Amino acid sequence: MSLKFHHTEHAPAAIGPYSQAVSAGGFLFTAGQVGLDPATGEMVGDDCLSQVVQVMANLRAVLATAGCDFDDVAKTTIFLSDMSDFAVLNEIYGQAMGEHRPARSTVAAAGLPKGALVEIEMVALLPSS
Repeated sequence: MSLKFHHTEHAPAAIGPYSQAVSAGGFLFTAGQVGLDPATGEMVGDDCLSQVVQVMANLRAVLATAGCDFDDVAKTTIFLSDMSDFAVLNEIYGQAMGEHRPARSTVAAAGLPKGALVEIEMVALLPSS
């Protein structure tokens, strides 16, 4: 099995020694995305709403590098710095995912990169070749 590394300019560049996404064994594994604007590298806002909107846009762009979209997502892991933001997260996440309901875990995290309020990673099924 070989690994393929994915990158797009439409999502923030990696801020460490990792890839935006890696495909292997018929799946795409995304790195965690935070609410960084890909053009500026800066956090889009200091509220959960604006950050979740940007995170979902970043993930859509990363998924697209492998021909995937949210409908291909099998598993999502969400890290929240404050569980009181859970309702806001659910609203925006639900709008982005539509009727698609992958397995999901949401956990509280003591600290996220760049002071982010939310970080989301996804595992998607790659399209058949």
